[in-house]
Amino acid sequence: MTFADARMRQYRTAIRDAAKGPINFAGRYVLASWGCGAGCVMAAAIDTQSGRVTSLPFSVSDWPLDVTEPLSYRANSCLLIVHGSRNESPEHGTYYYAFDGKVFTLRASEINR
Repeated sequence: MTFADARMRQYRTAIRDAAKGPINFAGRYVLASWGCGAGCVMAAAIDTQSGRVTSLPFSVSDWPLDVTEPLSYRANSCLLIVHGSRNESPEHGTYYYAFDGKVFTLRASEINR
């Protein structure tokens, strides 16, 4: 088994465990998140009706000290707010994504300078 295989197994477990929980995103989804290293988070939206899993297309790291959770969302909204750096980029900010059931689309951002 390779390191990549072991990491994918870890993600499958996180997704499977989260899918057992209550709807917490966009009306019918469970947004699952898991660590991908020190100070790094990955996430995916799980459709509770079809079982389809849509991964967030980036990891999140380096969020501000006053932010306890880098991802903000609600059960009745398709808006996902991301605080920090995407894919370990030196650019930090707050990013607003809309989820349409298939993709996360960036709608706005506020870059910290």
